Amino acid sequence: MGLRVGIVGLPNVGKSTLFNALTETAAAQAANYPFCTIEPNVGQVDVPDPRLATIAAIAGSARIVPTQLSFVDIAGLVRGAAQGEGLGNRFLAHIREVDAIAHVLRCFESPDVTHVEGRVDPLADAATVNTELMLADLESLERRVPALLKKARAGDRLAQPAARILGEALELLQAGRPAREAKPRDAEEARVLKTAQLLTTRPVLYVCNVDEAAAATGNAWSQAVARMAEREGAGAVVVSAEIESQIARLSPSERSAFLAELGLQETGLARVVQAAHALLDLVTFFTAGPKETRAWTVRRGATAGEAAGVIHSDFEARFIRAEVVSFADYVALGGEARAREAGRLRAEGRGYVVKDGDILHILHGA
Repeated sequence: MGLRVGIVGLPNVGKSTLFNALTETAAAQAANYPFCTIEPNVGQVDVPDPRLATIAAIAGSARIVPTQLSFVDIAGLVRGAAQGEGLGNRFLAHIREVDAIAHVLRCFESPDVTHVEGRVDPLADAATVNTELMLADLESLERRVPALLKKARAGDRLAQPAARILGEALELLQAGRPAREAKPRDAEEARVLKTAQLLTTRPVLYVCNVDEAAAATGNAWSQAVARMAEREGAGAVVVSAEIESQIARLSPSERSAFLAELGLQETGLARVVQAAHALLDLVTFFTAGPKETRAWTVRRGATAGEAAGVIHSDFEARFIRAEVVSFADYVALGGEARAREAGRLRAEGRGYVVKDGDILHILHGA
């Protein structure tokens, strides 16, 4: 689907180290000074999903193809970015191009890594970035909303949905709250809010970057961030970017042993990717056969016709029907053929709403 998650935060909080570990590359130069990352680096990351191996084993697939997310390493922001300080204008422009924000917060002490404001306070860091995003949105809407309100009051029906929903967003921003709290009343208002390209409508995942000792359990700083995220309706995960960068250089067997030593069941990066995937409100469906088992993602609420289009645009145009079996039935009954025999494989039309874990077989015209 080409979905992109932007990694943002103040300078020197571990953004580029996290990005390097996520993509298992050295594409982003990590250094101990602000603005090390200027142009955004982009990396494709597999979304871990244990269901793939289970389906592939039953289907006898020759290969497994996970779905992916794009992560974008964006330059560090400083106070005053909304007025162009530091690399503010570039930073804000790059955020407009992503679908969600992974906001890295420094939750560790280190005399070897400087902090741009000289202290460790992740809640204050979050407030700095969030304030700059809100100020940028506020400036944008203060220019646009008055003209829309004037048109709406003059009876312009086309301007009325935009005037109402963007006016609500402006009031929220003036009260120090993000535009994502605005509530569209219908599909047209939802479309207007989406196309307005406001920075604070992006869903947010707070990534608490801790030291090795806190990698498994977190610490007081990460716990405070988790409480803040809950209040905001955002996500939060704990990760040690430095440890993850070490894990990324190990073989699969070495990784398992290293994680066990640290008391971890999975890498922090797996949690980041899974949380980002959930943040985008996606569902995963599968296709399976002798050649491959593949995971695909669609927005929650997507239809079978739309899912067919994700596989191939021609499939949507020539859609006949979808044969559907749930993951639970597929596993319990031992595959598609037995699910069909048991009456658990269903024929669904174009409008069927795809559920997470569905295994689809799309039938289409030539």
